[in-house]
Amino acid sequence: MSEKRMLIVDAELVKRIDDNRGDLGRSDFINFLIESELKEKETGKKQGGVTRDEFHQFQEGTKELLRSFLEFFISYGLELGKQPGDNEFEQLAQKLQGLGSSAKVKSS
Repeated sequence: MSEKRMLIVDAELVKRIDDNRGDLGRSDFINFLIESELKEKETGKKQGGVTRDEFHQFQEGTKELLRSFLEFFISYGLELGKQPGDNEFEQLAQKLQGLGSSAKVKSS
């Protein structure tokens, strides 16, 4: 049998442990949390999560897709000969410029 030690912790922390441990004993639950944290540090990722860089790349990719989508529909509308109202065209152009400038500023 392994050697046992006593750990003094705040009562609030014990309550949080008890509220979240389910069927695990306190010792097993704390061991599980420590092992999970160590694995997370080794891989650099949270399980089932993404890193900041991955999220930033996804965000920039989504902006680029939206920008391409707007460019396509503006040019498609112009090809069909449907002339958008000046106000409508200006709003779309401003959105397109806003997306372009935000992506360039953040990547710098």
